[in-house]
Amino acid sequence: MILLLQFFLAHLLGDFFLQNDKMVANKELLKWRSPYLYVHVFIHFILILLVTWNYSYWKAALIIMGSHLLIDGVKLQYQKPGNQRTWFFIDQIIHLVVLFFVWSFYEKVTLDYAAIVTPRTLIITTAILFVLKPASLLTKIAISKWTPDTTAHPGPHTIVIESLKDAGEWIGFLERLMILIFILLGKWEGVGFLLAAKSVFRFGDLKEPKETKLTEYVVIGTFLSFFIAILTGIITNQLLSIL
Repeated sequence: MILLLQFFLAHLLGDFFLQNDKMVANKELLKWRSPYLYVHVFIHFILILLVTWNYSYWKAALIIMGSHLLIDGVKLQYQKPGNQRTWFFIDQIIHLVVLFFVWSFYEKVTLDYAAIVTPRTLIITTAILFVLKPASLLTKIAISKWTPDTTAHPGPHTIVIESLKDAGEWIGFLERLMILIFILLGKWEGVGFLLAAKSVFRFGDLKEPKETKLTEYVVIGTFLSFFIAILTGIITNQLLSIL
């Protein structure tokens, strides 16, 4: 495991600390013709040797360097302004997969499916998945009968409130996931802190009397979302305790 952590540390240093905006811009402009692309992958080669401090891993460093060159080159070739975020995550995931396989080869690690897919991991995985999309859909359906009219009406004092696309859904994903983690770790105070923080940020702008319906709608949605996450955490803990 130490070797895998060393590989990961080298990756973090090479991709996020020893690569500046000038290098990234030059790579995106010149792609395979950018000298910074080759400097970047060579830095990864050197970092593997320095972090492990074992020159017998030069073959591993060479494999990681070569794969890094191929992965980055393909990303630069196909990424466009509209899909840079997608390619960033694809790029990082593939890099990590390569590191894992190189490590498993050197450490002679064999994956035991039965050891991974245990009742405990199945319970936790199911709980995590449930508090994401299913819980979001349940909350949305439950409060749909009270959906307030947020259509802007023309007038001398009209204020148009803009919202990020799907921001509410992502906030729900994160808050329920955090609640579940806090409960599984036995840190109930974290749930209270999260609710307090949510109240400050979410309800702070809903002050006008005419926004009463919207305020009530937000409060109902928030408490229902929290209730689902807390109940899921309690049930999960109970299931884990009887294993």
